[in-house]
Amino acid sequence: MADTPDTERGAAPAAYACMLVRRPAAEVFRAFTEPEVTTRFWYTRSSGPMRPGAALRWDWETYGASAEVRVTEVEDDRRIRFEWGNATRPTTVEMRFTPRTGHPGDATFVEVTETGFDGTGAELVGWLNDTVGGFTTVLCAVKALLEHDLDLRAVPDHHPA
Repeated sequence: MADTPDTERGAAPAAYACMLVRRPAAEVFRAFTEPEVTTRFWYTRSSGPMRPGAALRWDWETYGASAEVRVTEVEDDRRIRFEWGNATRPTTVEMRFTPRTGHPGDATFVEVTETGFDGTGAELVGWLNDTVGGFTTVLCAVKALLEHDLDLRAVPDHHPA
């Protein structure tokens, strides 16, 4: 069974993306919890900040898309956990912010893991691929913003019209 994919052995598939951001953990964490910062690199509008129990709506106006988000856990400067997606296929996202030493100045290792995918075959692979690509784009965009005050426009340019 060594050649059998994890999904066939019963292990739940997960999407994972990570990036080192050379800024303090509190600053990187705030970038993801406060819409006035997050709208500079990810979504274009939010109904509020990421707080435990918050029910939010995020909009990507460039794409005419939105997501309903339910924040389940927030551990200041360390972790955010939320559910999003439509009611029939929600997934769970966990973001971890780990301070790193050994780098010039303060640095934070950001890890994003999304679980709860369903489906099989090409549909599942496509969904996982889109998720990893999307979060990698977001992490590159937040890195450019926080380290260099650059707006890469990476998210709106990810799928140009």
